Amino acid sequence: MPKKGLRRAAAPVAAEDELLLLQSQALAEEEAAKRKAELLSRFLKDKLAKEKRSSALNLRKLDTQWRTVLREAKDKLLRQDIEILSQTFARVMDCKDSVIESLVTDLEEAEEQHTRALSSHLHNVDRLLQLQRCRLTCLEEGYEAQLEALKMEFEVERY
Repeated sequence: MPKKGLRRAAAPVAAEDELLLLQSQALAEEEAAKRKAELLSRFLKDKLAKEKRSSALNLRKLDTQWRTVLREAKDKLLRQDIEILSQTFARVMDCKDSVIESLVTDLEEAEEQHTRALSSHLHNVDRLLQLQRCRLTCLEEGYEAQLEALKMEFEVERY
């Protein structure tokens, strides 16, 4: 009978060992699952960070390309504005040149008129002076004649 008791005592130890083995296997599997979950979590976090960096880089690239497109559009508009302003400026300058030419012509004509008027005026003054000299000469001759006549009359009355 003692053999039967041994068997019974050995069976609970083997069951305990088997239970401990199962528990240790469960713990090992649990730890392996934890490590696997941590690895997966770290992998996903790394992948998320990489995606965020990639997304930020792509966003910067898109911003740069968009700015380039906007700059080109603005450049085109500014060049058109410059062309329009240049043409407007040229037209205004042509008008002003035309006005200046007209004023120069008017000034030359006015100077010619002034020169002719001055010449005519000086000629008229010369003629008036000549007439005045003739008149003065006539008056002097008349005066001399009257004076001579008075002297003669005086002499005649004296004798």
